[in-house]
This record gives sequence, structure tokens and C-alpha cells, in this order.
Amino acid sequence: MVKGDILPFGDYTWQVLSVKDDRALIITENILELRWYHTKFVEVTWVDCALREYLNNEFYNTFSQDEKTKILTVINNNPDSPWFKSKGGEDTTDSIFLLSLEEVCEYFGDSKAKLHHKGSQTWYIDDENNSKRQAKYGNDFHWWRLRSPGYYGRTAASVTKDGYVYVRGNGVYGTPKDSGGLRPALWLSM
Repeated sequence: MVKGDILPFGDYTWQVLSVKDDRALIITENILELRWYHTKFVEVTWVDCALREYLNNEFYNTFSQDEKTKILTVINNNPDSPWFKSKGGEDTTDSIFLLSLEEVCEYFGDSKAKLHHKGSQTWYIDDENNSKRQAKYGNDFHWWRLRSPGYYGRTAASVTKDGYVYVRGNGVYGTPKDSGGLRPALWLSM
């Protein structure tokens, strides 16, 4: 297994983002569904959001017992937004999660320098890695959610349908009206 491989696991198709020793970081190849980050338009971080609860319970339980033994539980760091200083919240222990701003910038090309040096960028990172970050929901490209905070506590960062890293982010609930794409990620034991 190497970075870029596409593999089946559970009922889904996954893309390998990284291989380290005896484990691989994988993300669904496509957007599985549209889902809100939270159940109300309030300030919330990854540790307390409804989407984290859903992924680590209901979604996790779609896997068989044998598959669950291959899903590694990890501690995720949730740093503050590097552009807006909005709070990222506490570290979390997750089996299934969304990628952070830092992870999407590292694993889909290398856009980390642009994440940590805003320069003239106002709301998003638009670079040569856009096409690597694009994902489809059905037949069309669609935006998808990240776990990192956006401009303030009622927004969460995302990736646009054009593959831009939208650091400003989308509302956690209510706006925009389609709720945002879900691309779960996990560390798989090999």
C-alpha cells in the first residue's frame, strides 16, 4: 500500500493519504453524504460538535467487528486557526474524524507554507494542489468539511468544490443551505 492507492474498506472506497510503519491514513474517495457540523448555529469546536459524535458512533458502527479491529484510535490535535486565531478546542480521541486544515494542506500536495503565511490571501488557499483536493458528491464536484475552526466559532473550515482550502469556513449549521460534504478519515492498521 502506498500514498495515492484506492482501496475498499467496509462499504466504502478510500484513498490512501499516508503510510507510516504499520498504519495508513485513509479518506473516503468521494463525499458520502451531506451533513451539518452541528445541530445549532452556535460557537462549537470539534470536541463538542454533532458531526464528531456521529462519526465515532453511528458511522463507526457501520463497520463489522473485524473491520473495527483494524481502525486505530488516535489523538487528534485541534489547533487554533492560523489565520484568524479562532479556537480549535481540546485534543480529541477519535476512531473516525475529519481532516484538519494542517492535514489537508499536507496530504493533498504541499500547501502548508501558504497556511502558515497568509500573505495576500483573504479567505482561502488557491494553488496548484486544487485538483488533488476536489471531491465529488454524486456526479458533481462539491465542497466538503474539515474539523478545524473557520473565521470564528460558528464556522468550520472546508474545501470548496474547486479544491480551494476555505480557511474562512462555512457555517456549522443553517448556512449555506446544503450542509456540506462528509469525507471521513481514519488510521487503518495494516
